[in-house]
Order: sequence, then structure tokens, then C-alpha cells
Amino acid sequence: MLFSAQFLQRYWWHLLAVALLMVMLVAILALTIGAVDIPLSALVMWPQGNLAFQHQLILEQLRLPRILLALGVGALLAISGTVTQGLFRNPLADPSLIGISSGAAAGASIAIVLFSQSAFNLMGISVVTAGAFCGSLLVVGFVYRMSTSAAGTSVSTMLLVGIALTFLAGSITSLLEFFADNDMLRRISLWRMGGLEGANYLSACTVLAIFLVIFTVLYRQKNALNVFLLGESEARHLGIDVTRLKKLVVVCVAAGVGLSVALAGTIAFIGLVVPHLVRIMVGPNHRYMIPLTACVGAVLLVLADALARWLIAPTELPVGLVTAFIGAPVFISMLYQRRRLALL
Repeated sequence: MLFSAQFLQRYWWHLLAVALLMVMLVAILALTIGAVDIPLSALVMWPQGNLAFQHQLILEQLRLPRILLALGVGALLAISGTVTQGLFRNPLADPSLIGISSGAAAGASIAIVLFSQSAFNLMGISVVTAGAFCGSLLVVGFVYRMSTSAAGTSVSTMLLVGIALTFLAGSITSLLEFFADNDMLRRISLWRMGGLEGANYLSACTVLAIFLVIFTVLYRQKNALNVFLLGESEARHLGIDVTRLKKLVVVCVAAGVGLSVALAGTIAFIGLVVPHLVRIMVGPNHRYMIPLTACVGAVLLVLADALARWLIAPTELPVGLVTAFIGAPVFISMLYQRRRLALL
């Protein structure tokens, strides 16, 4: 643990302020990066209305909604990963383990193949987005129903059913790809690689509003999640309503990840790597983990999106590829460091 318990008790609000400042600085920096470079000095003229028309159009119509969406999606995926790892008491747990991402991918693939000619678009929500969200909700509903009985909700059953449904949803997606034409195949592939190019103010505001609600609900459960780390029986003996806690966490994770995947496609490693990075700094206490993982997740996805726009400009890389390229080596490095420290 990088920071001691005494340091965190004394300087927690300072640390949180630094994290929020980092989020703001990275968001401002990302506004300047892309196929068209916009100098930082131009951003100063932006509020005064003295910006060149082309730069103003790029900032207001393209980059700002995209960065706002990246902030919301990154923060949602990160806190979902944090509480999922706490619920399963497993540092390798990830929301995709209970089938949310695969269900969303299958739902999006069904929408692309069956409704490819549909022009349905309600308040910025396309048929593909709606299909992905419905797919994730169906999977989570089925997983929760299968793992819940009169005796309560079994976390291990939830995990096993989630793994089975992940394979089933993957098979459905592969079957649809077999029958899809070239255009459908390309759309399915691009959606599965993740991307924020479809961002608009409506989707960004929706994600940020849902994030605030989910963050508030989960942060209020921080003490119960800390006790749950001791074990389910111990938590029950210490007066925690375990069934209610599990139901609350699963519903929040399903809503958060389902919405994120529906709007931005499959973005790997944010929900897995960010909790590990933050746990190294502040330990497993959810009082510190939940706010800091939200900040770090938002920063990482904004940076990944900026890299995706800049690396081979004017063409854009799918942001899911960038997070995978960054996340996989970082995760392997953390596992190596943990193994090396265990041998010392």
C-alpha cells in the first residue's frame, strides 16, 4: 500500500482534490488533441467567443461531448469493477464475468443484423444501442434469477451462470456474424472494439447523470462492502443485510455497465486494471477505493480516447483496442510485481 492508513485519514480530502484536478487537466488537454491540433492558448479565447469558427465547431460538436462521454463511461466501468471485485472477493473479477458485456454484444449484433435498415432513433438512442442495453439487462436478469433462491443469492452460482451465458452470447454473436454481409460484419466488429465517435450531449449527460446516481448508491454501501470482504457469514453475523447488499450491487453494476457498453461498445480492462492500480495506492477500503477508481477510470479512458484520435490521424483507432494495448501490459506487470514481492 503506497499511502499509510494514518496518511489517508489525515490527507484524504487533499488526495481526492488532487485526483479531481487531474481529471480536469486531462479533460482540458484532450480537447487540444486530435486530427486538428488546437493550441491551449485558443482554449482561453473559447469562453470569450473569439475562437476561429472551425476550432469552435470541432470543440463544441465533436470533442467536448466525446470527452464528457469518456469521463462518464470510464468512471462507471471503474467503480463497477471495484464493487464487483469486492462482492466476489476476487481481484480478478470483472463485470464481464457475469455476462454483461457478452449479452450487450449479442443484443447489438441482433439489432445490426435484423434491423440494419431501420432508421429508429429516439432521443439519440439508436436501435443498436437499445439492442445492446436490452441484451445486457436480459443476461443480468437471468443470472440473478438463476442464482437467487429462498436461501438468498449465491455468488458462486451467479459467477457460474454468468460464465455459461457469456459462452452462449458469444455463440449467438458468432452465428450472426456467419450470416451477416460485409457491411454488417464491419459494423459488428467496430462496435465490439469499442468507440466514442457516436457521442452527443444527450448520451454524455445521460451517462453522467446515471453515474452520479450509481456512485451515490454504492458509496453509501462502503462500510457494508468493507465488512463483506471478511466473508459472507461474518458480514451476516455483524448485522449486514447481505441479500439486500448483493441485490443492490448487481443492479447498479448491470445498469452502469449495460449503459456504458450500449453507448460506447466493449471497452476492455478499465474495470479490471483500475481497481488494482488504486488498491496498490490506498488499500482495499471502499471509502477511498470508490471515489479514486472513478477518477482514475475517467482519466484513463479520456487519455485512451485522445490517443485513439491522435496516433494515426486523421483515421481513428477503436478506443477498445487502445485500452487493451495499455491495460494488458500494465496488468501483467502488476502480477509480476506481486509475485516478486511474494518471493522476497
